[in-house]
Amino acid sequence: MMLDQSDDKSALTSQSETRSVAIIGSGLIGSSWAIVFSRAGWTVRLFDSDKNALDKAEPLIAEQLDLLIRSGLDSASRRPKEIIYTSSIEEALTDADYVQECGPEILELKKKLFDHFQGVVKGSCILASSTSGIVASKFSENLKCRERVVVVHPTNPPHLIPLVEVAPSPWTSEETVNGAYQIMLEVGQSPIIVKKEIQGFILNRLQGALINEALRLAEGDYASPDDIDCAVRDGLGLRWSFMGPFETIDLNAPGGLADYAERYGNMYRDMSVSQSLEMTWDKNLIDRIHHDRRSILDQSRIEERQAWRDQQLAALIAHKNNKEKKTNGNK
Repeated sequence: MMLDQSDDKSALTSQSETRSVAIIGSGLIGSSWAIVFSRAGWTVRLFDSDKNALDKAEPLIAEQLDLLIRSGLDSASRRPKEIIYTSSIEEALTDADYVQECGPEILELKKKLFDHFQGVVKGSCILASSTSGIVASKFSENLKCRERVVVVHPTNPPHLIPLVEVAPSPWTSEETVNGAYQIMLEVGQSPIIVKKEIQGFILNRLQGALINEALRLAEGDYASPDDIDCAVRDGLGLRWSFMGPFETIDLNAPGGLADYAERYGNMYRDMSVSQSLEMTWDKNLIDRIHHDRRSILDQSRIEERQAWRDQQLAALIAHKNNKEKKTNGNK
């Protein structure tokens, strides 16, 4: 269950007042992680080798913190811990209790970064990556501290969407997995554990299945790209905002999930035959859908629409939190 981000977190942060996180990379994900940890009372050192990127991160973070207050997800009277912006990776890493790497999805770069981390951080520090699809074993195999390396993959943006995936390698220690999981709970996230390595982890595999099917439907011209978006936005997305797929079908038949499978299993099995065909992400198809999107939203307005998205997410989270309070209060 999502933590109520507007509640007093003194119980959660009592152990973290002197704890320090090094966030490596100040792009959208790194900046969002900085908000997550600073709101939870951690000392945050946000590193980027690009001074311009750091300069852009500071006003972005201030703007998002204001959004949280306006949406009722935070209190103006409770100031987050000040974020330290640094272009020195050693300054960021020294004395860190936890590292959240947010670099590009380039395997060789991650290998170099984590090799550098192990030479600077203290022996108890957990080393986590925000990677969306590279399993931990790929960049930790040759590290001396490989048992302390784990993927902690957020959902963008993590300061608004709490789901994070804790995905260990075969040699990540149980202590590291439990430590990362508890830290995510402490800073207000909603962690799940990926029990064994799989490309794309859980969220992106679920998302990828839907995107591939959306591409398949667009390729066959069964519906316009905007109508396909509408089917998710005004259909599946409404119930998926508070239920997962198994609970959805469990509630969609009088006898629960097994009854649903009995009624509709053959239909889904037949559909899976065509859905199992590989989607190549053909350039002509992507160009066509991109053109369709640009007819709806000019490229110059993407940042404006991203701000709108964040406002909608904040409003939805506030609504869900209020509903959960009322539901729990009536129990």
